Amino acid sequence: MLDPSQGPSRPQYDDEINLVDLARTFLRRRRVFYIVFVVVSLGGVVYALFAPEKHEYVTLVKLAEKANGEFIEEPGTVIAELDSLWVPDLQAQHHQAAGSNLPFSLSASNPENTGLVRIVSEAPPAKAELVEKNHRQLIERLNSEQGQAFAALQKSLEKQIESLESTIKMLEAGENTGDAIASAVEKQLSLESSLESLSPFEALVVSRQSGENAGPSRRLMVALSIMLGLLAGVFIAFFAEFVGLVKGKTPEI
Repeated sequence: MLDPSQGPSRPQYDDEINLVDLARTFLRRRRVFYIVFVVVSLGGVVYALFAPEKHEYVTLVKLAEKANGEFIEEPGTVIAELDSLWVPDLQAQHHQAAGSNLPFSLSASNPENTGLVRIVSEAPPAKAELVEKNHRQLIERLNSEQGQAFAALQKSLEKQIESLESTIKMLEAGENTGDAIASAVEKQLSLESSLESLSPFEALVVSRQSGENAGPSRRLMVALSIMLGLLAGVFIAFFAEFVGLVKGKTPEI
């Protein structure tokens, strides 16, 4: 009889695995682990050594600006046009000419609280000329769009100033028009100030290459390949043991 004071006995299971069994299994399959670890690690090292370097190419442009820090066209609108219209057009042109997609991406952003648009691409040095060509095409299109808007605003302000000059001359010929003349002169001065404050579109930097590699560092790739080799080696070793046990217990047909 069982002694009640000893409490219920713990059931025993044949399929319980302890650390000793795991260690024995690993030792039996250590060759599998070594092979997998060496193959994966060497593959990662070779890739890290021969992977082409990538650099960041940056183009920076300043949008046409009105008075009081306002812009003829908002940076967000310009970036939306770049991302949804102009960049896809460049990609389509390259695909039509070369039969393949552009080997790099083109992305645009607006540094906060500025009228700058930053165009960035990541590519190997061998593609630097192609990157610059596409960046210049975007600059030319931006310059054309911004130039037309700038010229239209400039012309509008000049016409308003001329109209006010004619109005002032007419008022000067009349009587009791002092207040009207003062208001017209004030408006004219304001328009002239706005005209002088106009700032045209300008390309500040064109496809400037960064000095550092924009991709993952070679040391990081080697370290990750070693970690992956360890994990893959352990997994394959235990999986090989599992397959061996299944084959041993499966009766031949």
